[in-house]
Amino acid sequence: MNGFVPGSHRRELANRSWTHEPLISLPARTASPLVELGRRALLALLLVGFVVALVWFDRHSYTDNYDGAVSLVDAIYYATVTITTTGYGDITPVTTTARLLNAILVTPLRIGFLVLLVGTTLQVLANQGRRIFKDGRWRKNMRNHVVVVGYGTKGKSAVDTLEANGTNPAQIVIIDGRPTAVSDANLRGFAAIEGDATRRDILRRAEIMKAREIIITLDRDDSAILVTLTVRQLNPRAHVVVAVREDDNASLVRQSGANAVITSSEAVGRLLGLSAVSPNLGTVIEDLLSSREGLEVGERQVTADEVGRAPGDVGGERVIAVVRNKTLRRFYDPTVARLETGDQVVVVRRASPDG
Repeated sequence: MNGFVPGSHRRELANRSWTHEPLISLPARTASPLVELGRRALLALLLVGFVVALVWFDRHSYTDNYDGAVSLVDAIYYATVTITTTGYGDITPVTTTARLLNAILVTPLRIGFLVLLVGTTLQVLANQGRRIFKDGRWRKNMRNHVVVVGYGTKGKSAVDTLEANGTNPAQIVIIDGRPTAVSDANLRGFAAIEGDATRRDILRRAEIMKAREIIITLDRDDSAILVTLTVRQLNPRAHVVVAVREDDNASLVRQSGANAVITSSEAVGRLLGLSAVSPNLGTVIEDLLSSREGLEVGERQVTADEVGRAPGDVGGERVIAVVRNKTLRRFYDPTVARLETGDQVVVVRRASPDG
């Protein structure tokens, strides 16, 4: 999507266009079509009840062509046929006051009743139809996208890194079981699905079969293993990256089909140990992991003028590894002493402030 504006910047522009004061962003309240229709039907009954009371307390101003008197049943009958514009004419107001009340009160209520039921029903059905149409169009066009399972701290950091490295936000899909996480993802401009990612139907809704990259960042290792197994069955070709809490479970996740496994507890523990041994080492590693300032790690294609040169001769960056024939080789490996066409290099470079 060309010209993409980050979600926070879009909200800031929207606020400025309406007011100079910052506004609080409240979550949208939604209801199912049945609940919405039920609420409007109750309001319609209240309108009918108001007309019944109006006729009943002023029943002496009305006449019934059958027996002349207006009972409670007659009032209910008159209210329903009048407010629904049926109007058989067998019960009519005969006094000036009753006719004025019908003109001033009952007629607007009749119009409101029709707008309430017919208009709201059409609106609900139209909204649902539009949502189904948009969902179908999204599924048809979504392919080679990135699915992030779990939108907690790790998931958000992963998405931020994807954005910083040029991934189109329209190609990122979030799956999380918490409504707040889904709402947060929507506010940032990402498609999100609320549900349990261990269920096949939830994964299918995210078009997992056509995804190119799947990132799993769940709080429980057993759930991560089950999701990895299910994902690998649905999409054998995707690149799957999984975060686990304990190193003992890393081998199980790899056997389940993960291409890469990140052990969060071991990574944090190693960073803590290095910081204790040497604060400078911890600072440098933390700097490499952060984005938009200091140093960053990246991967790119070798340029034409770099072919034939040694990894250490690349200017402006420090080559730490070379990917050749889909195999990662360290910069000191003699097999990559000279860069070749088609190589990719993993480099340490100065971070770009704008990502």
